Amino acid sequence: MQKLALVFFIAFELCYYLLIAQTGIVEHLASNIFVIAPLPIGGVIGSILSFYIKTSNKNKIFSFLLLQLAVSFFYPNLNALLLFILGISVGALAPLLINELKKASNIQLGFALAISYALGTFLFTYDASKRASIAIAFTIIALLSSLFLNQKEHKDLTSNNYSYSLFVMVLWIFLDSTLFETLSRDLSTSIWRDGFTLEIIVFHLIGVVSAFYIKMEKTQKELLILTLFALSYLFYFLHEGFILSLVYPFVISFYNVVILQTIVKKDLKTLGIYMVFIGWAASGAGLFVALENLTYFVPVIFLVCLIKILITQQTQKKELPWLN
Repeated sequence: MQKLALVFFIAFELCYYLLIAQTGIVEHLASNIFVIAPLPIGGVIGSILSFYIKTSNKNKIFSFLLLQLAVSFFYPNLNALLLFILGISVGALAPLLINELKKASNIQLGFALAISYALGTFLFTYDASKRASIAIAFTIIALLSSLFLNQKEHKDLTSNNYSYSLFVMVLWIFLDSTLFETLSRDLSTSIWRDGFTLEIIVFHLIGVVSAFYIKMEKTQKELLILTLFALSYLFYFLHEGFILSLVYPFVISFYNVVILQTIVKKDLKTLGIYMVFIGWAASGAGLFVALENLTYFVPVIFLVCLIKILITQQTQKKELPWLN
């Protein structure tokens, strides 16, 4: 029961973030950055509060989920105060959720991500203004699941994995957020609305499995993720919706597992700080680029990062000649 509860808590809170906080509110409020602003401001404060409030993590999770549920009853008619409160709850729950992954095995995380990607993709085209029942139902499921979370930590997720720098993870989130927000608004190439739901779900799942079982060196994995993002942007620019629906979901799932494997090793305070940059700054920057139609300038970032990775590889070979 406890293992299933952890899977459901992770899966449905991730779905809530995708369908309500990330896309539902933004779409309903017509992507008006100034109107949406209280949400990320609250998110930053919530991420910090997650480790400053002095009580058990289980009590924190339950309290912030109750707060999320209360606001969800008013969705989608959220004023600035309600957006701010929702931002606090979602922002606090993000590091607390990741901290709970210390109790998860690779199989549990894999199932949780599979549920969230499949369900999130299936419901993505549902009218944003009519997602109130989704917001309430998903929060109730996460809330009930949180009651059965245990204190035992599992080591599968945290062992034998490379750690990636905050800069690299912020870069991946930025590239993902920019393309995601651009695709969400592009009626000519919208893979979610063009009948590729099955392909997207399947390659999300393949990406999750591949991230756990493909063994690569750190720089090779960085280069692979960057290459897959570059291909995703290329197929978007070429309006190749079908190929994009295969490559893009794969890289989303793949890099998210890599990020989780890195940051789950951190303590709650560090997780809260990381969420400020990963969960809010990087995704906010991606939204800004998409809204300002600056997506075509993103390839410059790929070139700079590719050069940086190649230089790093050459430096490592000189320092460790036995690699040649």
